[in-house]
Amino acid sequence: MADFIQKLIDNIPDYQQFLTVDEMDENSKKLAAEFPDIVEIFEAGKSRKGHPIYCLKIGKGSRNALMFGCPHPNEPMGAMLLEYFSRALAEDEGLRSELDYTWYLIKSIDLDGTQLNEGWFKGPITLTNFTRHYFRPAGYEQVEWNFPFHYKNYTYDTPIPETVCLMNLIDKIQPQFMYSLHNAGFGGTYWYLTREIPELWDKFYAATAKQNIPLHLGEPEVNYITPFSQAIYPMISSKDTYDYNEKYGTVAPEKLMSTGTSSADYALQQGYDTTTLVTELPYFYEPRIQSDKLMDFSRREAALKGRDILHENRKAVKLRYDQIADLISDDNGFAKMVSNGYEHFEEDYRQECDFIRQDPNYEEPCKESEAFDNLEIPKYRVLHQWSLLIRACEHELAKNPTPEAAARLQKVHEEGEAEFAKRAEIAEKELHYQVIPIRKLIAVQLESGMLVADYLQKNR
Repeated sequence: MADFIQKLIDNIPDYQQFLTVDEMDENSKKLAAEFPDIVEIFEAGKSRKGHPIYCLKIGKGSRNALMFGCPHPNEPMGAMLLEYFSRALAEDEGLRSELDYTWYLIKSIDLDGTQLNEGWFKGPITLTNFTRHYFRPAGYEQVEWNFPFHYKNYTYDTPIPETVCLMNLIDKIQPQFMYSLHNAGFGGTYWYLTREIPELWDKFYAATAKQNIPLHLGEPEVNYITPFSQAIYPMISSKDTYDYNEKYGTVAPEKLMSTGTSSADYALQQGYDTTTLVTELPYFYEPRIQSDKLMDFSRREAALKGRDILHENRKAVKLRYDQIADLISDDNGFAKMVSNGYEHFEEDYRQECDFIRQDPNYEEPCKESEAFDNLEIPKYRVLHQWSLLIRACEHELAKNPTPEAAARLQKVHEEGEAEFAKRAEIAEKELHYQVIPIRKLIAVQLESGMLVADYLQKNR
């Protein structure tokens, strides 16, 4: 690894908590004021609620790079990376020279959603506290999956303001390197890349090994893409999703889709020479996620049982949600995420199960990592839906509804709280997890990004 990258990694502060949106904005303005000849801050757009989306422009390199945090607002790790990296760039002329990029950095692209997660940012970082204060928008309101998209019989052309902000910036600077800063909740490290660069795979693996964060060896995020290498995947495309729905569904594929495509896909569709990286790292780690020990059942058995667990939980949440659906207002983002896909969730479940039954890869003996992903991590995943249901009720109760409406909302709220508490107790007891220090997460994500950025400069 290049010396300048190692120095960059070695100097990451030992952050103990995540920054709020107001803190990010304040620090960005201070950095621009402190280094007026190096750092420019400008308003790249506004959020749906009118909050300015600030972008930092740093350096005067020969190529452009775009990095943005919080593409999903429950994923603030990238914002912390940019908090550190922006200052490192401003302070270190040698670093700017070595990298030779003009950097465009947006700490949070989904400001409104990020603020709805701030309840867990200051800790404690536990499964219970994280999920209880969790927010993630429905797919059709996710900045990352809102880019215009047309394929076969499906068209999406109504991007939200935050996505338009990114579209305009991508069109203006046509970045050679783009880093969409995501992170996972539970598991290990894995990557997505828009091109295959085998020379970097061992360096990626070394980056996460140095921080003692395992590779994610459980199930892939989606089961219909073929990895480049272990835990390294081609970027997920909405075309892949459409084709999967078309092959395994009994409903017209366009009826199962409600989102656009990704930033990576958009840049490629526009014909830009953009290489996009995503590095997924978890807040929580459990040793079983990296175990190759063979179990006495097949991967198919584990995967089908895992789908059953999540399906039954979704039905239980839907039962409560249906009792208050007529009371939900249009601005209730929590409710939108709960109800997102309910129209076709039985079809989605059947489709996933059919794929698992038909794919010969699932005939293999199940590894402990795959068993853990399918049978244990769902104990954590189910908490999200219950928390969103609870917060959906709280959103409506805060509006002083009629006594009859308030009684119905309060009933579902109490049932949701009880179900959440019961499941959270199980998760805390049975998942022997560790919280990964923020510094280590930034280290892997930042080193991975610098490896790609440096490679692109040296291999024009």
